[in-house]
Amino acid sequence: MKTEKPRWSAARAEEIEALRRRYPTDHALLLPVLWMAQRDFGWISHEVMELAAETCRTSPAHVYSLATFYTMFELEKPIRYHIQVCNNLSCSLTGSEGILAHLEKRLGIRAGEATADGRFRLTAVECLASCGTGPAMQVNDAYYENLTLETVDALLEEWMK
Repeated sequence: MKTEKPRWSAARAEEIEALRRRYPTDHALLLPVLWMAQRDFGWISHEVMELAAETCRTSPAHVYSLATFYTMFELEKPIRYHIQVCNNLSCSLTGSEGILAHLEKRLGIRAGEATADGRFRLTAVECLASCGTGPAMQVNDAYYENLTLETVDALLEEWMK
């Protein structure tokens, strides 16, 4: 089954053209276009990357390299809870590896996977910029810091209701 190719709405296309005049190159327009794509389509699929490439007159490979560089772009279908655990040095020294292992055990998945019901995705990320309050994790748009196994369990219990 072939899926329909994503397209910009007329209003979004006008907005992009207005932005294009403010940027020195089409490449510079790519980040705002990816943000718009994520808002409009919910995530950045390969088809959406092709649309962004066409819009910014660049290659899909260039779009892919940018979209995969930043962890804030969703490259998989959205799920209810995307749990990102920081595994940078500061968080590792304060216990993030144990937090990640605990989440893997509780959710029955490994980092990089999603639960079968599509409710949780677990990701180990390089840095959440919370070095003074580690271990830290981000769940969707919310930050959780100074984590313990008990606080993680309390959060999971709330989310599993």
